[in-house]
Amino acid sequence: MTNVTKLNEQWRINDQLYFEPNHHGLIIANINNQHASASIALQGAHLVEWMPTGEKPAIWLSPDATLASGKSIRGGVPVCWPWFGAHSTEADFPAHGFARTVPWQVINSSQQANSNTQITLQLDSANIPSQQWPYPTSAQCQITIGKTLEIALTTFNKGKNEITISEALHTYFAVSDVRNISIYGLDACHYLDKVDSMKTKQQTGNITFSHEVDRLYIDTEATCIIHDPGLARQIHIRKTGSCSTVVWNPWIEKSIQMGDMGRDGYLNMVCVESANAANNLITIPAGGKHQLSVSYHLSKI
Repeated sequence: MTNVTKLNEQWRINDQLYFEPNHHGLIIANINNQHASASIALQGAHLVEWMPTGEKPAIWLSPDATLASGKSIRGGVPVCWPWFGAHSTEADFPAHGFARTVPWQVINSSQQANSNTQITLQLDSANIPSQQWPYPTSAQCQITIGKTLEIALTTFNKGKNEITISEALHTYFAVSDVRNISIYGLDACHYLDKVDSMKTKQQTGNITFSHEVDRLYIDTEATCIIHDPGLARQIHIRKTGSCSTVVWNPWIEKSIQMGDMGRDGYLNMVCVESANAANNLITIPAGGKHQLSVSYHLSKI
């Protein structure tokens, strides 16, 4: 009996949730309900599609993304855990942690009373590389698909000592043209400008794009809105348990160097990431837990 067969026997919900391998053998959870459709790679608990019924896709996935074992996926919602960005001391460790390129296990699925679909995946010690993270820790990612997309990332400290993590839900949003959008909600917030030697700056007004933007906004729990006149919609991003917000678009020069953004892919995406990083690291006491959660929904303009 294959893993896919077992998954479908245990967790399938009629035609609303089922599992199948892609052409690289990566197992994908496919969700279709009356509110939305979505796809989630079990590797990395990585959501790669969310499209509310009657809408264009809200999540951007690069046309050149590789959905294969052990490879990070360009687009969707990568789970950056248990560190964000480069490791603080080990340059050889993977950027943004290992969680996005290792298998997660399905531990629950359900159809909600409002016809939303929920799936919970777990990353346990068996799939955590002990040489990179020698602490008794596990993580769960609960994803709820409906008109609103909800993602909750919970870290459990199972050890006898406190641990410190950084983390992010590195969400890539689909936009009509990044040059014509704006992001509301971070006016007057301070940020570290990665494009300018990590200098601390203060946001003035809404965020717009005419060049590479890579900013880590600190000490903010603010709701953000992506205002997109080209698609006549706004994407609302509400979060809890997150005190950092990262806004990123690589622009043309860096996109060319990256190789998996697709031709002019940067024009149709923007990352607004709910995070805990830099000044906002999370310390979890022995036996404790921490949850970062975020919800996304669309509205017309």
